[in-house]
Amino acid sequence: MMYPTLSHASPLAPLPRLPGDEWGTQVQLFEEIFLVFLALGTIVGIVVVSYTLYNAYKYRDRGEETGEYDRPVLGELPTGEGGGRKLFLSFFLSAVIVISLVAWTYGALLYVEAGPSEQGTDENLDVDVVGFQFGWEFEYPNGHTETNELRVPADRVVTLTITSTDVWHNFGIPDLRVKADAIPGQTSETWFLAEEPGEHVAWCFELCGVGHSDMVADVIVMEPDEFEEWYEDPEAYENDEEADEDDVEEGEEAADEAADDEEDADDETETVAGAVVAR
Repeated sequence: MMYPTLSHASPLAPLPRLPGDEWGTQVQLFEEIFLVFLALGTIVGIVVVSYTLYNAYKYRDRGEETGEYDRPVLGELPTGEGGGRKLFLSFFLSAVIVISLVAWTYGALLYVEAGPSEQGTDENLDVDVVGFQFGWEFEYPNGHTETNELRVPADRVVTLTITSTDVWHNFGIPDLRVKADAIPGQTSETWFLAEEPGEHVAWCFELCGVGHSDMVADVIVMEPDEFEEWYEDPEAYENDEEADEDDVEEGEEAADEAADDEEDADDETETVAGAVVAR
């Protein structure tokens, strides 16, 4: 089935690469964010727990009086040594760490939202994605369409323009950290870059009806040369692929038949040998 491609307000704006030049894919970027938050959370946790245990041990109840205590009075604010310098320093360091982390993360997410204008040596591949109850249709620049199967080349930026023809859907490829809304009458844009050939699964992440659970699509990442071969003539490529599968099946069947014949021959040999011995 064919659906009209809706116009969108503005294309993905080019955005300079962040200082982390090694971020080539969204997967790498989100892993970097996760590791930074994990490391910072671990350090803060270790410091807080260690300081708590230190004070618990230092001010533990020893069961003996060592002198008069300056006990706090109800309604009176406690005063400490240093004029609040420790409190101010802790708040200042915390603010610097949190603000720096928020700014860095926000810049990284801007990189994801805007998308790179170009990565690697090949130009971007633009694919229109249309959601419908209950499936996905992918339209390529040459006009070729596929239903519930997205083929893309490895190591090349793929830009997706996503919309819907009926209700709200949400297109997502968990393995590649891709997720965007599919809204009737509007378009959303996202991108991804798969470094290695392989197979992934795209799901709908918006409850869209009784067939929501079955609204999946195969995402096949191909070698660039193999993708170009498929892109030029999908039907011929698929016919060749089916022929290769048939050849493999025929070869397996022939091998099985040969193995069966060999087993039969062995059985006959054993039978003859047994008869000779009996005589």
